[in-house]
Amino acid sequence: MRMPTKSKTKATVWVVEKGQVRPRLDHLTTEEPLEIRLVPLQKTVAVTMRTPGADFELAAGFLYSEGVVSRREDIRRISYCVDGEQRHNIVNVELRDGLIPDLQPLERHFYTSSACGVCGKASLEALRLRGCPVIPFGPTVTPEIIYSLPDKLRAAQGIFTATGGLHAAATFNAQGQLLNLREDVGRHNALDKLIGTALLSDELPLNNCIVLVSGRSSFEILQKSTTAGVPIVCSVSAPSSLAMSVAKEFGITLIGFLRGERFNIYTGLQRINAA
Repeated sequence: MRMPTKSKTKATVWVVEKGQVRPRLDHLTTEEPLEIRLVPLQKTVAVTMRTPGADFELAAGFLYSEGVVSRREDIRRISYCVDGEQRHNIVNVELRDGLIPDLQPLERHFYTSSACGVCGKASLEALRLRGCPVIPFGPTVTPEIIYSLPDKLRAAQGIFTATGGLHAAATFNAQGQLLNLREDVGRHNALDKLIGTALLSDELPLNNCIVLVSGRSSFEILQKSTTAGVPIVCSVSAPSSLAMSVAKEFGITLIGFLRGERFNIYTGLQRINAA
């Protein structure tokens, strides 16, 4: 049986410093494709470039965010493909008997990166048609709690510390306590891993949680947060215009440029309890 790929890959690099060149052993973030198949349909519904680790959670979170499944019971079993040997880059998801999902919205994942926002307006309409509710009001938090989140996220990023090349998504409670964190080469995958973990643990919706993602808040970050019921979404960089539209329509507090003791609120000011 082939062993699963690790999340870090060793590499020899040459460091150039003050005109001198020296070799050094380094670690890079592993990036490999993951194919998600539905059985018994034997149909591939997505291929995403990801960092190995929490693959089952990634598949579950992706299918939940895209509306293929709506609850834990919709998934009977998740396993790696066995075709002569175990393939850790192919995940089989067996759905419950009688569930016939609409797979047409998934077609965009075969020709575009799921982080780039292509077909975003169509996907926004899909959120409406899916019947995603407006996020309930609450919780309210102080600016000081929001200020504290990036340092807590960074301190918990084990793979990033070793490689310096990884995104993360994390959930916190209203007191700023870190609840869960997932890492991946793509921040959208990191969030899918986080949502998948909550789905498989019957912890959805995340109505009392704060989500923080590294990088920017794209449309897909807000799409996934909406389906998971997240009331407050923070990022260390700016959101996109379509991300702001989703946050405004579904009642999410959207925070960007969270750096030091400063951040911008784009929507949902009422949840920030400032003096």
